Amino acid sequence: MFGRSLYAMFAVVALTATACGSGQASYDSVVDKAKNDKKLVIGVKADQPGLGLRTPDGTFTGFDIEIAKYVAKSLGVEAKDITFKETVSANREAFLQQGQVDMVVATYSINDARKQKVSFAGPYFVAGQDLLVRADDATLTGPDALNGKKLCSVAGSTSAQKVKDGYAKTVQLQEERTYSACVDRVLGGQLDAITTDNVILAGYAAQHTGKLKVVGKPFSTEKYGIGLKKDDSAGRKAVNEALTKMFADGSWKKALETSFGGAGFTVPEAPKLEQY
Repeated sequence: MFGRSLYAMFAVVALTATACGSGQASYDSVVDKAKNDKKLVIGVKADQPGLGLRTPDGTFTGFDIEIAKYVAKSLGVEAKDITFKETVSANREAFLQQGQVDMVVATYSINDARKQKVSFAGPYFVAGQDLLVRADDATLTGPDALNGKKLCSVAGSTSAQKVKDGYAKTVQLQEERTYSACVDRVLGGQLDAITTDNVILAGYAAQHTGKLKVVGKPFSTEKYGIGLKKDDSAGRKAVNEALTKMFADGSWKKALETSFGGAGFTVPEAPKLEQY
């Protein structure tokens, strides 16, 4: 009898420790996590130049990273106390649901399907789906010229889904885990183009100057939001307040200019925040 009671006690302790060690999962809101722990785990992309890129020394740079730092500081967490965790398009919802990350700032397009699983603040940027092709390719001039082409996108992305929904009968779609894998295949000549948001493609074009170009014919509207745990209304309110301040004090524009200054990317007006 004593043995079973002792075992039960250890099981409870172990379960409690697991919950406490699983990031945001033990808090109702990212606001509480930031206030109590003074630390955050933020999901970001690691292979997108200008947006979320892990450098050889292990640090992260890009526009999404600057957004994440600003928001975290507004919540009371300094940059040194942020742990950036690489996410890919296919695991962003799971990471939030499992408490592996406290928020996601990773070119995360807001859509109805995702809003069933997570909450969003923002948008902090509005992009458009476009095409990235080899610089010497004069045939792929836009979505109307996709017939018979071999495209690459990332599994779990809205861009891949749009191709499946609208162009499945006319193009061949190869889905990779990351966009950098798509870049390698286009540069190698195995595929004709990469399709995703223009701001993502601009970063790769700048990274491979003279070898790749953005077609410049966007055919969608993608609103980038900051992903939070489902029904975290306090977190959404606090993050939106931080974004409003970032838009107003010039930090948002500066982050874009610094991240894409060499990519020939025109800085747009700050987006209007929406309620989700």
